Parts: sequence; C-alpha cells; structure tokens
Amino acid sequence: MLQKSKIKSYEMDMCTGSILKKMLLFSLPLMASSVLQLLFNAADIIVVGRFSGDNALAAVGSNTALINLLTNFFMGLSIGANVLVARYYGAKQDKDLVETIHTSMLLSIYSGIILTVVGVLCAKQILIWMKTPEAVLDLAAVYLRIYFLGMTATMIYNFGSAILRAVGDTRRPLYYLVVAGVVNVILNLVFVIIFKLSVMGVAIATVISQCISAVLILRCLMRETGSIKLDLRKLSINKSKFLKIAQIGLPASLQGVIFSLSNVVIQSSVNLFGETTVAGNSAAANIEGFVYVSMNSLYQATISFTSQNVGAAKYERINKILYTAQLCVIVVGLVLGNSALFFGRQLLSVYTGSSEVIDAGMKRLNIIARTYALCGMMDVMVGSLRGLGYSVMPMIVSLIGACGLRLLWIFTFFRMERFHNVTSLYLTYTWSWIITFSVHVICWLIVRRKLGRQWGSKNV
Repeated sequence: MLQKSKIKSYEMDMCTGSILKKMLLFSLPLMASSVLQLLFNAADIIVVGRFSGDNALAAVGSNTALINLLTNFFMGLSIGANVLVARYYGAKQDKDLVETIHTSMLLSIYSGIILTVVGVLCAKQILIWMKTPEAVLDLAAVYLRIYFLGMTATMIYNFGSAILRAVGDTRRPLYYLVVAGVVNVILNLVFVIIFKLSVMGVAIATVISQCISAVLILRCLMRETGSIKLDLRKLSINKSKFLKIAQIGLPASLQGVIFSLSNVVIQSSVNLFGETTVAGNSAAANIEGFVYVSMNSLYQATISFTSQNVGAAKYERINKILYTAQLCVIVVGLVLGNSALFFGRQLLSVYTGSSEVIDAGMKRLNIIARTYALCGMMDVMVGSLRGLGYSVMPMIVSLIGACGLRLLWIFTFFRMERFHNVTSLYLTYTWSWIITFSVHVICWLIVRRKLGRQWGSKNV
C-alpha cells in the first residue's frame, strides 16, 4: 500500500485546483528534462568544437535539421498517444488506457527500427542533397549513422515519457535524463580527448546515453501499478487505439516533417555561405534550442491539461488553461530569448574560439532569439487545438503560414542579389511566426465557439 501511494504521488490531477500552480509544477521538471535532452547534442557540439576543430563542429551541428526531419514524423505519433492517454486518464476509462499504453510502446519500437534503417542507409546521400560542405561531409555522415543506431532507444524514451506526461508525471523523466546526461558528458570527454575519436566518439556517447534513458523509462512503467503499468507480454497494436493515435498524431507528424523540411532547405541555403557561417549558425541554433524546449514545455502542458479536462468534462477550465499557458510562454520566451542574445558572445565562445564563427552566430541570435517568444505563442495555440482533438486544422495552418512562406521566400526573393544573405534567411522565421500565430488564434476562436454549443452550459 505504501508503494502504491508513493507511485501515485508522481501523478497529477489537472482537472481541479489552481491551473497556474499545477502548470508550473508540471512544466518546470519538463523544461529541465528537455534542456537536459538538448544537452546530449550540445555536449557533442561543445566537445568537438573545442577539441576537434570547427569542421567537426560544423559536421555535428549541421545534422540537427536532418535529424529533426527524420524523427519528427514518429514524434508526432507520440503526441497522439499523449492526448489519448490523458483523455482516458481524465475520464477514468481504465481498459482503454491499458490498450493505448501497450499500443504506444510497441509503436515506439517499430518507429525506432524504421528510423535506424533509413538513417544508416541514406545518411550520406541526404547530406549531399543538403549541399553539406565537402570538407565536413564524411564527418557528418559518420556522426549521423552512429546516432541513428540508437534511435529505437530514443523512441522508447520519448513515447514512455509522453505517457507519464499525460498523467501529470514530469519528474521521473527528469531524474532519468540527469543520469543519462551525466554519462553522456563523461563519455564525450573520454572518447574525444583521450581516445581521439572526434565525431565518432560523441555519437557513440550519445547512443549509450539514449539506451540508458530508455532502460530507465521502461523499468519505471513496468514497476507501475494500476492502468499505466506496462506488461511486455501484453505489447500489441490495438487497431482502434492505433487509429485514434494516428488521427491526432499523423497531422502532427506531417506538420513536424514539413517544418523540418523547410528548416533543411534553410540549412541548405546557409550551407552556401561556407564552413564559418555553417559553424556559427549551428552553435547559435543550439543555444536557441534551450529557449525553444523551455517554451515547448508549455506547449506540452497545454496538450495534457486540455486533454485531461476534456476527458473529465471540465470544459469551463479550457479557456483558463490557454490564457495561463500563453502568459507563461511569453515570459519564458522574452526572458530566455533576450538573455541568449545579451550573453550571446560569451555563450558562443563555449562552442568555439573563432571570432569569425562567433560573429556568424550573433547574426542569427540577433534576429531569432530576440523574437523567439512568438514561436512559443504559436505552439501553445497548436497545443490547445490538439488537446481539444483538432489536429488537421493546425497542421494546415502551420504548413501554409510557416513552411509555405519560408520556402516561398527562399525560392523567390532569396535568389535576388539584394536578399541573398543569411539575414534575410533568418527573418523568414520571425515573419512566419507572426502570421501563423494570428491565423491560429482565429481558428481557435471558431473551434471554441463550435465546441461551446456542443457542451452547452459548461462552455465558459
């Protein structure tokens, strides 16, 4: 009984009490977890940048957009699992909850295997299509192939943590990432400094750390009690639950893929300006990543809080959840984004000692970090819509408003001499966030009015 009480204390009832207090309790551990997960890649970039040179830095950093492109499809499915688990948990539908969890975890294994095959076999060719500079091509391919050998572990951890998030547990994934992150940093230093393995060493260290986090999350779920307990003997794909996960997750997957594709195209355009610009862009993007994942924790909170309250028929809390999340994400985005800009040179110097690379990184931070709160506001709108069960609408808006505008700029104005510079590339992010956020607000108001009529008197 004591053990059960201890386990249950990690869960959170998102349907009662103060929304702000509980959202902070939910988001802060998730924010820390996301930062630690990003540190896996940051440790790779910092170690190779300081001990293996700028080409190694560019080789590892230039893979970020491509890795996101190949993984975002399946990560979108984990969002579908999160929404479904939270809804069944809020509604206390235990049988549906059990089926969803076991379907999700088997789906994570299949996803990882597919990604490993694609990543290992196609790495170099995709990098060539991205116009990766010849000087870093072979190093980038080595890093990418090894990285994707650990993709099954990555998927298991992310699907497993999505399940825990759905029931309000963001603390244990944080603990597991602390362990895996420490191991990753130590192995980075050992493999690169002592064994001189350069990008191969940091890739191996990352894979080992991913495996550790996956084992810990599996152990957690298998030792659970009640409906969220994972029994490996029950792993199977329940058709109806898979279809429901896909209904929410596939639009999110497609959006993630197209978003990443637009970023790959932008990365390819950045590659045209040479190794120094690529290295500076990679380091700055990595710094911005810490701001993004901090804001993204509010997006994840919006999904889980909205889904649980819909499941529990607490419709009167939906508006308050959105307003609270927007307030939080604006504060986080403005404070962290502008802090990244203010301390930009000091932060970039952690990655490289080259003044030219630091100057290149500052060009990106001066535009993107300054306005990053807009991206968080856009994502929170998407999170609310997905929590309400609407996934196709935000996908279409995001694809047209963000990706479409960026690609249109690159294939038209960017080709003109006047706009053929990295500054014009970075500005496409800011304008796409403003336009897409505005359209999402309109869509949310339409959806909320429609659902309000369906829910009747509980719509306020």
